[in-house]
Amino acid sequence: MRTLSRGRADGPAASFSMRLFQLSALISVSLLSSDMWRSVRASAGVSERMMQKLRGRVEFTLLLTLKQDKFNSGVMLSIHHGEQRYLELESSGQRSEVRLHYWTAERQIHTEVFPYSLADGRWHRVALSLSATQLVLYVDCSRIYERVVGTPSMEVPAGSTVWLGQRNNAHGFYKGVMQDVQLLLMPQGYISQCPDLNRTCPTCNDFHGLVQKIMELQDILAKTSGKLARAEERMRALDGCYCERTCSMNGELYRDEEVWIDGCRNCTCSNGTVECESIFCPVPQCPPDTAAAYIPAACCKECQPVCLFRGRVYVEGDRRSVRDSTGNCLLFECRDRSMRRAESTPCPELTCPESEQITLTDRCCKVCRGHDFCAEGYSSSCVENSECVNLEAGACCNCRDGYQALRDDSAYCQDVDECAEGKHYCRENTVCVNTPGSFMCVCQTGYIRIDDYSCTEHDECGSGLHSCDENALCFNTVGGHSCTCKPGYMGNGTVCRAHCDGLCHNGGTCVAPDTCICQQGFTGRRCETDIDECSDGFVECDSRATCVNLPGWYHCECRDGYHDNGMFSANGESCEDIDECETGRHSCANDTLCFNMDGGYDCRCPHGKNCSGDCVHDGKVKHNRQIWVLDDDRCSVCSCQSGLVMCRRMVCDCENPTVDVSCCPECDPRLTSQCLQQNGLLTYNNGDTWVENCQQCQCMRGEVDCWPVPCTPVLNCEFLVVPEGECCPRCISDPCQADTVRNDITKTCVDEYGVTRFSGSAWTKHSTECSLCQCKNGHVCCSVDPLCL
Repeated sequence: MRTLSRGRADGPAASFSMRLFQLSALISVSLLSSDMWRSVRASAGVSERMMQKLRGRVEFTLLLTLKQDKFNSGVMLSIHHGEQRYLELESSGQRSEVRLHYWTAERQIHTEVFPYSLADGRWHRVALSLSATQLVLYVDCSRIYERVVGTPSMEVPAGSTVWLGQRNNAHGFYKGVMQDVQLLLMPQGYISQCPDLNRTCPTCNDFHGLVQKIMELQDILAKTSGKLARAEERMRALDGCYCERTCSMNGELYRDEEVWIDGCRNCTCSNGTVECESIFCPVPQCPPDTAAAYIPAACCKECQPVCLFRGRVYVEGDRRSVRDSTGNCLLFECRDRSMRRAESTPCPELTCPESEQITLTDRCCKVCRGHDFCAEGYSSSCVENSECVNLEAGACCNCRDGYQALRDDSAYCQDVDECAEGKHYCRENTVCVNTPGSFMCVCQTGYIRIDDYSCTEHDECGSGLHSCDENALCFNTVGGHSCTCKPGYMGNGTVCRAHCDGLCHNGGTCVAPDTCICQQGFTGRRCETDIDECSDGFVECDSRATCVNLPGWYHCECRDGYHDNGMFSANGESCEDIDECETGRHSCANDTLCFNMDGGYDCRCPHGKNCSGDCVHDGKVKHNRQIWVLDDDRCSVCSCQSGLVMCRRMVCDCENPTVDVSCCPECDPRLTSQCLQQNGLLTYNNGDTWVENCQQCQCMRGEVDCWPVPCTPVLNCEFLVVPEGECCPRCISDPCQADTVRNDITKTCVDEYGVTRFSGSAWTKHSTECSLCQCKNGHVCCSVDPLCL
C-alpha cells in the first residue's frame, strides 16, 4: 500500500499490476487540494499494457474504497485519448450523482447517471460491474442500481492515458481519499469486494457470447453454401471436356505432371499451372571434425572440415585476425583443418577520421564506416532473386521486393504469388495476374480502367447518375463512385452539412459555412447566449408561481406555500395552496393555533391567552424574533416571527467585501474561480451555467461540472433516432433510419442465402464487400459503406 499526495505522480506511484484474467491497481491516494497542480496518471508503458488487456472486453468491474469531501465534484478514474473519453467514472457532490461515461459500439459517447451522493465525507465501498448490456452499481455491498445499457466498446486507441483522481492536469480534481482501486477483467468482479454476495445467475456477457457464436456459425454456413454452389457450377462446365494443358517457365515448355528442379525448388506442371515447393534439406549428420555449411551451387548445407582456433570453430576458408604481444596484426585462414598464416597486404590510407574507422575480425586493415563490402565479391553469393546488402561490419543477402527466402541466408529466393496469397490490391471487376516479383490487375471484359487496381463499367459522375450531395464532389470508382464533401462542409459525401469554425453551441444548426441558426431560447453568433425569458417579459406566470429561467427555456415554478396538483400547466395554473396546518408542515408553538392561509399559514394565540410567540424548529425552541443559520446549510437564514419560522437564502450583495463567496459564487472575483470552455474561446464566472454538446454545465470555483441534458423517456417505441442538432431521441416508424433498436430476438430475418438471422446480427451482402446488412426486429436494412468503395 502506498500513499500519493499533492504533486506529480505519473511514474511508479501510479503503477498498475496485471494478471492473466485480472487487471488491478492497489493504491491509497490522498487528494485533498486542487489549489496546486498535480498529475496522477499511469506511465505510457503501463497504460498501453492496460489498453491491451481492455481491448475487446465487454465485461469488467471497477472497485474502489473512498471518502470524498462534501460537495466536491471530481473524477475517480478516467481513460481517454485526446478529448475523447473511453471510460470515466465521476462523482458530483453538487448534484448528488454518480456518472459513468463510456464509448459505445456505435462509436458514440454515452453517459449513465445514478442519483446517489458519495461526496458526504464518509467512507464507502463502490463496485461498478458491466457485463455486456447489464450495468450494476453496488455501494457498501448493497445493490443500488441495475440497468440494461448499450453495448460498450473498449477499442481504446494506442497512446491513451489513464488518470486517477482527475480528468487531466486542469479539470475534474477529486478531493478526498481513495484506496484499493481495482479494475477486474472477470465475470461479477464485485464478489472480490463483497464475498458474501451470492452469484446465482449467469452474466449477460455469457448469454451474449452464446448469441454471438450462433451468429458467427450462421455467417460461416451462408458463405460455405455460396462457395459450394459456385463449385458445382464449375464442375458442370468441365464435364465432358478434357485436354492436356502444358506449362511454361523460364522459356521452357513442360508437359502435364512433368517434374523438374528449378534452383532450390522442386516444380511440377499440374493442369497448366506450375506448382513449386522448396527442396527439403535434411539436417546433415556431420562427423566431429566437420560442421554443416552452405557451399557454392548447392541448396542444402553439407559437412565441411573445420578448424579449432582459440576456442572457436571456423569453416574452411574462414579468416581470423589477432594481435601479437607487440601489437602487430596476424591473419589466419582455415585450410585443411588447420589455421594457417595468410599473407596480409599493406593497408590503404583511409580518408575518414579515426572515430569513423571500424576494426574487422577477418582482416588486419580497418575500413571506413559505410564501406562497400558487396563490391569486394560477396554479391556473388547472392544467387537467385537475391541482392547483396551492406552492413556495418560486413554484407548479407536479402530477397528482392516480391520474393521470399528459400533458405536462411536468403541466397536463394522465390517469387511470392500475391494473387494466390491474397496480398494484392485488385478491386472489383479485375482479375489478379501474378508476375515475377509483383502482380498486375487486368480488367474484366466490358470494363474500363480507372487506375492500376480498379476498373469500372461507366462513369456515374459524368452521367449524373450518382448519389452525391449537392455540396459534394463526385469521383468515379470501381463499380460505382465515391463522394467527398466540398471545403466548408462535413459528412460522408451523400449527406454534407455546413461546417462552422468553433461549432454551434446549445443545439444550434450550422446551415452554411460559419453560419449558425439557433434553437429557440438561444442567440448569438455561435448560439452561446441564453435568452432570459423571465427578465425580457416574454413569460407571464400565474400569481401562484414565479418564473425561473433555464438554459434554452423557462419554467413557472410554484411559489413557497403552493405545490403542483399533478395536472401540470406551463403557466403555473396547476399550483394550489398547501394546507400546512393539516399536513403538519408548520412551526407554530405549542401554545398557538395554526390557521391555514392562501400561500402560507398563521400562528394565532387562542382567545383569552397570552402567547409567547416562540417557534419549534428541528426539535428546538426558538424565541420570538430570534435569527439563526441552518446547521446543514450555512447559506440559509431563518427567523422566528410570532410563532412562524421564516427561512430564506442569504441575499447576495456583491458590493459587500465580507460576502461569503461559497454561498454567492457569482460574487467570486478571483480568476482561479473562473472556468474556461474546452474550446478555449469563452470564459465563465463562478456560478454560471450553460449547455454544450447535450451537456448542461456549471462553473463552481474554477471546476466545471457537466451532466446530460434530461430527456423525456420515449415509451413503447421500437425504433429511436436522435435528429441532427438535437439531444433527445424521437420515435420513428422506419427501422432502417433508426439509431437505436430495442432488439427482440424472437423476430428474425432471412438473408439472400435463405439463412435465418437473429435480430441485431449483421452480415456482408453476397457479391459485394461494401454492402453491410443488419437485421432490425424482422426488417433487413442494407447500406453501402462509401469508404469501402
